Amino acid sequence: MKELKDIVLAYDKAVLQNRKTALATVVQVEGSSYRRPGARMLITEDGEITGAISGGCLEGDALRKAQLAIQQRQNRLVVYDTMNDDDHKLGIQLGCNGIVYILFEPINREDENNPVHLLKKVARNRKNAVLVTAFNPQKNTSQTGTSLAVYEDEKPLLSDEETETGVSVALTQKKSVIKTYPDRTVLYQFVPPAIRLVIVGAGNDAQPLTEMAFLLGWDITVADGRPAYATRQRFPGADNICLTKPAGLLSAVNMDEQTAVVLMTHNYNYDTDALEQITQTGCKYIGVLGPKKKLERMLDELNERGLKINDDVLHRIYGPVGLDIGAETSEEIALSIVAEIKAVFSNRHGASLKDRQIEIHERSLRLQHD
Repeated sequence: MKELKDIVLAYDKAVLQNRKTALATVVQVEGSSYRRPGARMLITEDGEITGAISGGCLEGDALRKAQLAIQQRQNRLVVYDTMNDDDHKLGIQLGCNGIVYILFEPINREDENNPVHLLKKVARNRKNAVLVTAFNPQKNTSQTGTSLAVYEDEKPLLSDEETETGVSVALTQKKSVIKTYPDRTVLYQFVPPAIRLVIVGAGNDAQPLTEMAFLLGWDITVADGRPAYATRQRFPGADNICLTKPAGLLSAVNMDEQTAVVLMTHNYNYDTDALEQITQTGCKYIGVLGPKKKLERMLDELNERGLKINDDVLHRIYGPVGLDIGAETSEEIALSIVAEIKAVFSNRHGASLKDRQIEIHERSLRLQHD
């Protein structure tokens, strides 16, 4: 989501400066590649790049292809075959071992539904969405491009049954889908909302956590009951600063399934009261700073209050918070917390990649036309 937001900001800046732009999108990958379908990069006519479609090996050539698409005012599909790393033949150093399909789309700023405007709407809407991008792998054919954004529970009247099926599968599976038809191939890219991080506690150790989450493009809220701590000056990267008691948390912050909460006020009573409120939400992650005995005491106290916490909620509570990386300082602890949250939202365990027995990147689900 951060890349998407950065692209939108760069596009708005280019429009103000009257510069033309093009969007480069990875629409299909065969074999190994640094980025997966849905990775995007915005290129201005004078060569400014935002985002990435590879680890840096394709960007130079993609810049030239994007500028050509801007000049010609038409979408272009370019296929980079890295299976045989022949630098002299391709003129670029690739290093991967796959075939990457890149779609270049010059952006018409007058079109209210141009690809970047669709990205902007997706970034602003906290609902699961699917971006529909159609292309044709055959050379010298027209390329439809990114033409539609569909939101969960807000499906419009889609143009055909095939598109409706592809969108439905992507939303149900919560993963991107590539579907092949006789006349085209379509990437149905699943885009969840940005992770919303609610940091309950505005002490000094909350500052590096906010800074790291900001770098990742997360939606950040800092909540505390102390007016001297919960300030914009102390947390410039936060989207929201909430001065509230625990009882006001739920009315101050919308905690959906894309929300992670970290309790770190260092005030046992505040954290316990806040935990009582948060267990009533559907947030995916609840982290509690401090030793395990503290969490056990908090849960026992809530049980004595008559709050029955079921196994589903207990599964979403992480205490002590963070991955076991030997963290000592506030910055190291923040790193361990951010890493654990990312692992949980990616359905991973936070283990070393060298021990992973299957592919690092999950493949897009491929559906063949009947």
